[in-house]
Amino acid sequence: MQRRSCAPYATLRAVELWAAFRHTGVVGQTVLGILVLFSIGSWAVMIAVGQRFRHANRASRRFMTMFRKAKRLADMQSALGVLAHSPLVGLFRAGYAEIEAQISHGDAGRQTVKSLDSVERSLIRASRIEAARLQRFVPFLATTAAAGPFIGLFGTVWGIMGAFSSIGATGSTSITAVAPGISEALINTAAGLFAAIPALLAYNHFVQKMRQSRGEMEDFTLEFLNLTERNFT
Repeated sequence: MQRRSCAPYATLRAVELWAAFRHTGVVGQTVLGILVLFSIGSWAVMIAVGQRFRHANRASRRFMTMFRKAKRLADMQSALGVLAHSPLVGLFRAGYAEIEAQISHGDAGRQTVKSLDSVERSLIRASRIEAARLQRFVPFLATTAAAGPFIGLFGTVWGIMGAFSSIGATGSTSITAVAPGISEALINTAAGLFAAIPALLAYNHFVQKMRQSRGEMEDFTLEFLNLTERNFT
């Protein structure tokens, strides 16, 4: 019996919200439209960035397993294409390219690295590029979290101003006179929070993921440099 009563109730609430939206003014509808766009955009970013981090973490685990089992750096070249989602692959390619460049310009028959600092700089530069790739579109969530409540607050203030205007025009303080303005104010407040709260939670989650990814890249940089020092110096 409870399941049957929930559907008509939800339908009724949806009809009431739609009716309230139709009776809001142009400014209120514009504010709601902006907040809806922010909300849709933030949810799209959450889904895309979440999938990006999942693919990156899965590929990084596989890459590190293969990297630690490989006897030579050249043995990793064949597996890089499959694990391209991992930011560690970008670091490996940059470091290995620098090693090859130094070996090719060195003495014939001797595979030695002249400057380990150059390899380290290549890895640091690659880590910045990979970090920028991972956090692409994440700042939009921060923008939504920061701007959403203020955009909703603007709609709230505008609705309250409309309510006071109705009181002044009619000379009545009855609920009938102030209901449209108050309804517009509350809807805008709720819409601003609805857009901002999920974006804020997701932004904090992805910031933590970025810290973990940077830590993994720093650890890989040290491990790669140690391996290079043992094998090419």
